[in-house]
Amino acid sequence: MNLDDWRSRINDLDNRILQLLNQRAEAVLQIGDLKRRQDAPAYAPEREAEIFRRLTENAGSLSSEAIIAIWREILSACRALESALTIAYFGPQATFTHQAALRRFGASVSYRPARTIAEVFDDVERQRADFGVVPVENNTEGAVNVTLDRLIDSDVLICGELRLEITQNLLSRAGALNEVKRVLSHPQGLAQCRGWLAEHLPDVATEQALSTAAAAEMAAADATVAAIASDLAGELYRVPILRAGIEDNPHNSTRFLVVGRHPSGPTGRDKTSILFAMRNEPGTLYRILEPLARLGINLTKIESRPAKQRPWEYVIFVDVEGHRDTPEVASALGEIGERTLFLKVLGSYPAL
Repeated sequence: MNLDDWRSRINDLDNRILQLLNQRAEAVLQIGDLKRRQDAPAYAPEREAEIFRRLTENAGSLSSEAIIAIWREILSACRALESALTIAYFGPQATFTHQAALRRFGASVSYRPARTIAEVFDDVERQRADFGVVPVENNTEGAVNVTLDRLIDSDVLICGELRLEITQNLLSRAGALNEVKRVLSHPQGLAQCRGWLAEHLPDVATEQALSTAAAAEMAAADATVAAIASDLAGELYRVPILRAGIEDNPHNSTRFLVVGRHPSGPTGRDKTSILFAMRNEPGTLYRILEPLARLGINLTKIESRPAKQRPWEYVIFVDVEGHRDTPEVASALGEIGERTLFLKVLGSYPAL
């Protein structure tokens, strides 16, 4: 077969793929009608996770990442036929949280940028958005405390998580580093590049911005200002990359949470997040967590935050493997609830 023959074959395959996609869309419309009758949510994280796992297990020449990227947009477009989703995220456009939201929900939803992480929670609670995407921890700088604090008080549920590799760039209209007089970024962005800044711009003032994208917007207006932000922010605000990849940790990544008002069902590979308050007594934490070890439940994360109402007491955040509806996890949560002053299940959701 020559080149024209192969191109003709690809054209035939494209037509077949389009035909199958339209058949899938018709099936989705029927499913959407059934969901409306049953008052079921349009977006089911557990169903999406099952689709991705099934397809990537049977991957051929395409990588798992490529398959997920392709099907993410297929699912996004089909979901839009069922219902128009609104996704709140810590904005403005081109923040890393915006990129995480796009990676999770695709292009066929309505995005609502929020000025603060707290506003994302408010948008979901007040039903201005169906879901919200917020950062919760960075592997270099640790927990995002604003997110943890809002999880304590909010009624929203965690229904998903995702990780995004973070590449920080120095964006500026300056022609050289010695022309930069100020460096702006979100506090996390500045912290993730602390070593690089100390080595290359030791005498340049650093200032906090509301977001990495807001910093890029300010760098666009002043050639003496540099922003630490993503390449997407540079493209959006038309600020050149003066230095690329300036993060101190080459494996820099941030974990994001998807929060909503409806619980996610079990998939067989899940995670449950809880928080609890406890008495400040010797051995208390051991006694609280003992049921997890006895029942063979793996603890994947533990984090403490000061209890604002009680000085020198703490709220403990814990992630465990498994879904709250499974017998083992349900039994463990029951025992933990009896041993704590306060227990809150933040949500069960598909694990990464």
